[in-house]
Amino acid sequence: MLCKKTFLTALLIFSLVHIAHAETYQIDTKKAHAFIQFKIQHLGYSWLYGRFNTFEGTFDLNTQSPEKSHVQVTVDVSSLDSNHAERDKHLRGSKFLNVDKYPTANFKSTSISLLNDKAAIINGELTLHGVTKTIAIQAAHVGGGHDPWGGYRQGFTGSTTLKLKDFGIDYDLGPASTEVTLLLDIEGIRQ
Repeated sequence: MLCKKTFLTALLIFSLVHIAHAETYQIDTKKAHAFIQFKIQHLGYSWLYGRFNTFEGTFDLNTQSPEKSHVQVTVDVSSLDSNHAERDKHLRGSKFLNVDKYPTANFKSTSISLLNDKAAIINGELTLHGVTKTIAIQAAHVGGGHDPWGGYRQGFTGSTTLKLKDFGIDYDLGPASTEVTLLLDIEGIRQ
């Protein structure tokens, strides 16, 4: 009888530990429910908006201890789309992103600091244009639940501002155009 109780106790502990672990979510780019957009001032006169059409990633969400969650994303930088073919060619070229030499950008979280029950700062390493820097993303949980197709989803929104010179991009568009803001809207499907 002691052996049976020990086994049941061990099984219960294993079940509780399993529940407390993070669940993995695949970012839903296939059905276009995730977006990486950017905005930068053009000569200080207006805002230029664009997006990256091709990227992939996952996040491991630990609902019991959200600060233990992780995010990993890879972006195909050549998929930049500012809705203007000539400008896109220029931005992909050697004076800006140099996609022939640096075809991808990668982000991997290193820590998450909770601000409240819906918001957090996601710290991590961003590699862009061959340079790796620590960045902080202001993030908020939008919501989560079952979808109509039998899956389970979680959604987040976030933003961060990058100094172009920090990543070796030093083309002079004027003092108002030295930073770019990334706008991140991510929906993931539980795997």
